[in-house]
Amino acid sequence: MKKQTLTPTKIVEIDGSLYYEEKLGAWSIMRLKADLIHEFNQLKEKRSKIGYRLVFYRNYEEFEKQMKKIVKEKGVLPVLMFFEKEMGG
Repeated sequence: MKKQTLTPTKIVEIDGSLYYEEKLGAWSIMRLKADLIHEFNQLKEKRSKIGYRLVFYRNYEEFEKQMKKIVKEKGVLPVLMFFEKEMGG
């Protein structure tokens, strides 16, 4: 099945939270903020089937190789997502 990558119209930078799923015993629920949904209008389409692909590179060399490929082929820019543990304070 052919897939189309969704792309924003502007720079999007959002801080969000993960939520704990009791059944799985893990922080596995991610709720999208309204700002992100407004930027990706396709997320409002009830009948659309929207998935995601997450890629984590284990070292800088792998990441740099992929970024060079994206630039060379003028591919879709990836979303950078960082997991951040909140520290007491």
